[in-house]
Order: sequence, then C-alpha cells, then structure tokens
Amino acid sequence: MGWYATYFIVYFIFMLAIAYYYFKKIKTYEDYLIGGWNTGFWQITGTIISTFCGAAVFIGWVGLGFTVGLSGYWKFAFVAILFSLILILGFARPLRRQKLITLADLFTKRFGGKAGVVPSILSAFIYSVPTTALQMVGMSTVFNITFDMNVSLGIFISFVVILIFTVIGGLPATMLTDAIQSIIIIIGVVILAVVTVVHVGGLSTLFENSSSKLLSISGPDGYGEVLLYALSVGPFYLVWQSIWQRIFAAKSENVAVSANALGFVISGFISILPFIIGLAARQFVPLDMHPDLVFSYVTDLLLSSPLGGLVFLGLLAALMTGATSFILQGSSNLTIDFYQTFINKNASSRKMLVFSRISVAIITILACLFAYTVSDIATTYQWALRLTSTILVIPFIAVMFWKGVTKIGVMVSMIGTAILVLLYPLFNLPIDHAIFGFIISFILLVGTSLLTKHDKLETIQAAYFEKLDNPNLEDYYE
Repeated sequence: MGWYATYFIVYFIFMLAIAYYYFKKIKTYEDYLIGGWNTGFWQITGTIISTFCGAAVFIGWVGLGFTVGLSGYWKFAFVAILFSLILILGFARPLRRQKLITLADLFTKRFGGKAGVVPSILSAFIYSVPTTALQMVGMSTVFNITFDMNVSLGIFISFVVILIFTVIGGLPATMLTDAIQSIIIIIGVVILAVVTVVHVGGLSTLFENSSSKLLSISGPDGYGEVLLYALSVGPFYLVWQSIWQRIFAAKSENVAVSANALGFVISGFISILPFIIGLAARQFVPLDMHPDLVFSYVTDLLLSSPLGGLVFLGLLAALMTGATSFILQGSSNLTIDFYQTFINKNASSRKMLVFSRISVAIITILACLFAYTVSDIATTYQWALRLTSTILVIPFIAVMFWKGVTKIGVMVSMIGTAILVLLYPLFNLPIDHAIFGFIISFILLVGTSLLTKHDKLETIQAAYFEKLDNPNLEDYYE
C-alpha cells in the first residue's frame, strides 16, 4: 500500500503543477479548448494514445477478452482504430481548413441558424457525461483495490481531482501530460501482459489451453455478431469530438495528419494486449467474476507493490487523461454552441474563457452523478457510441460530400433518428438497433432533403471540396 500511495501522491502533485503552469499562461478560450492551434507532433501523438487507452482499454477490454477472447479485439479495438484512421487520413485536411472548434461548428457554417444544437447536445451530454463517468468509476476501482477504499468515496475523490486539473489546465495541460502519460500507459500494460502470459506458461501454452472459439476472429458468437458489433460501434469514430479537437489543435495540416495517425497506429498495437490479458486470466480467475474487476484482480494478484503500483499508475494516467479530454469535448460544445449562441453572442474572449471553465464544472458534476449509476463499463460505453454515431454519422458524410442536403433534411434526420433509436426496444425488430438507426438516418436525411428546399441561411457547398463560406452567419444568433 505504501508504494501505491507514493506513486499516486507524486503523480497527482505533478499533474496539478502542470495544470497550474498552464493556468498562468492561458489567455483565451481558444488556448483553453484547442491549444491555440499550435500543438506539436509528439504532444498530439501522446494525447491520442492516452485518450484512446482509457477505462475502455484497461478495464473494459480486459473484461471483454475475459468473456469473448481475442474476437473482442476485432469487434471493438480494431474497428475503432480503422475508422479513426479513415477520419484522419481522409478528412483531417478539409476539416482543418474550415477553422472549426467543434463538430457542431461544421453544421452551423453549412446551414446557418442553430443547426449545431443537436450535435452539441449529443456531444456534451450523451457522450461526454457518461464517458467521463466511466473514467471516475475506473479510478474508484483502482482506489478500492489498492487502498480498500469505498467505491462511492473513490468516485468523489476522482471527481475532485479531475475537476481541479481540468478547470485550471484546459487542453494544453491535458496534451502535455498526455504525452508523458502515454509512456507510463505503454509500460504499465506491457508489464501486466508479460507477467500474466508468463504466469499461465507462455503464449503457446495459453493458446493450447484456450478454446478455439476464444482465439478466432468470430469468437463464441460467430462472424455475424462480430460484424454487427463492429459496424455499430466503428462509425462513431468518424464523429468523435476528441479526435476533431486534436486535428484542430495541431500546428499544421501535416502534423494533424501524421501525428494523429501515428497515435492510433501505436494504440492499435497496445490494444491487443488487454485482450490477451483477459484471455489468459481465464486460466486462473474465477469465471463468474464480473468482467470489470478482472484487470484490478490480476494486477493485485500477480505483481508486487512496486511493479503493481506502476501498472495501476498507468491505469490512473489513462483514466485521468480520458476524463479531461471528454470533459473538454463537452465544454467546447457548451461554450461555443450554447453560451455564445443563446446567451452572449458578443462575449469577449475573456468571458468565453470564464464560461469554458464553468462548463467544465457542469460536465464534471453531471458525470460524477452519473458515475454512481454505472454498473457495466463496456456496455455503457457501447451505448454512448452507438447512439451518437447513428444520429450524426450520416449527416456528417452528407455535409462533407453532398450539396443537395438541406437544413430541414439534416434536422429531421437527427431528431427522428434519436427518437426512433431510443424507442427501438419497443419495436421487437429482427435487426441490430445500430444498423436500424443508420438505415433510418439515411432514409430520413435523403428523403427529406429531396422533398425540401434549401433554407435561406444555408451555404450550398460540400465541405470536403470547398472551404465553407456562409455570408448568412451574421444571422446565426437571431
């Protein structure tokens, strides 16, 4: 316990010192939310690794490997990496040229008015709040295993530390600490993977003693289940605000593409390890154990305090950075798309910065409250991804490539899809609810756009090919 306490105290002091340093340097809300468009290569690479490898990787994916074996990698991790690379390699340059801050900005510039409201609500509340809550739950699990701390108290302590760091440090502090923490994360998960595999007799013995279904791509549920799972989760990464923030924060287009891409390639290799750990854990962990507890159980069982402390520190680093990134994602939506749009359209840069910090507190408090309701990390994360992607992916692609899409078409698609996806359990349909959502989104968007005319506030351009130039944005706040 002494090693754990030493590691954690030194780590949190370091994090808060970095945050305070940037608190003195940050002067504008753009500095606070996107690093002033001037972040370097290795900071971008490190922050991608740290943000991607959060509670889902260390806890959720070890649990997924424990339940379905290596097929979990193809169902979730691989497809997440693939779609992230599609966004970065295919869309980073045209998106950066739009000079945006949030995903909702893209809809606002294309359609004028308040077309960005729905994407903002999704990003800030449907995604940022629950995913931040997952990080708090993950941190409380670490405190429970290492200090035998009550989970409720652990969530509250996590909330306090995350809130202080994020409020004062913003994205610049997050990305610098991410770059450093990515090293800790990699070392931690590699150590645990090696020790776990050695404990069961090596890779060859592990594979010999594991069911062929747990080693195959199809897994115990078959190829159909893997494909449906992948298609229902993967497209979300095309509209993941955290990647968009990193694209906009980079100091150049080349850095935006190369640094983000490298971060995800490295993350792809790291992500294999949690599933191997989960698969190996089946050899010595009670099979009725809750999947979310497997990571902490294995670490506490197999590693002495110095090494175990380093692994748990890697987990804390991943959880902290994931939480701050998700909070800042929601904060950017509240600041740009709500405060500036509905409350104070002529707000000064200083007032925008103040509200940015207030919105960080709002998102963090809501996440803390939500954290007390979470019972399954992987399921909760999957739910947030599916709902967001079914509502936003088709409209995003339309805005990028189709001049014919109308404002009414996009709004009907987003609102109609949200309602029908939430009501899906009542329909008793023989189709995956995410696939159902994508089909509904496409039909509503294309059908409504073909039946309606462009709004007078629209600029009829395809964002992939042109820099959106909407002369009607002076009407944006009316």
